[in-house]
Amino acid sequence: MHGTVGALPRSDRFVSGMLQASGYACGVSDVPLEYPGERLGLPAEGRGSIGTLGRRVGALFVDYGAAYLISGFFDWDPLAILTIFAAIQIVFLPTLQASPGHKIFGLTLRRVDGAWVGPWRPVVRTALLVLVIPAAIWDADHRGLHDKVAGSVLVRA
Repeated sequence: MHGTVGALPRSDRFVSGMLQASGYACGVSDVPLEYPGERLGLPAEGRGSIGTLGRRVGALFVDYGAAYLISGFFDWDPLAILTIFAAIQIVFLPTLQASPGHKIFGLTLRRVDGAWVGPWRPVVRTALLVLVIPAAIWDADHRGLHDKVAGSVLVRA
């Protein structure tokens, strides 16, 4: 495989190596995974499995679309759109364990250990999500850097 070290891509080894705090990035292993979420102890499919890219993108469009529509009250100011999007995430993630888009697409956010995300993880996750780049860096478990830093995982409800 081009650009790999052992069985893991170099980027995965780098990102996982950056975040060695307990329960955050999990260990780096050269053993190939059978499915995303395996090393986190999640099922391969169904409830509790890693949310698919299609569901994640769909949820993002719903949340961003809602922010865009609400920003009409502020003359569709781009900063208003981002602020409203962030507010939607920060308000709904700790209270409902999901944003409205996540709920519509059958996703829920939880800590890697399965516990409630609490109030600060959604703030950190959202700050990185708004920057876009951390959300575009994924590991073998399909967790973006924003989820790894926050110690969270988006799973099927």
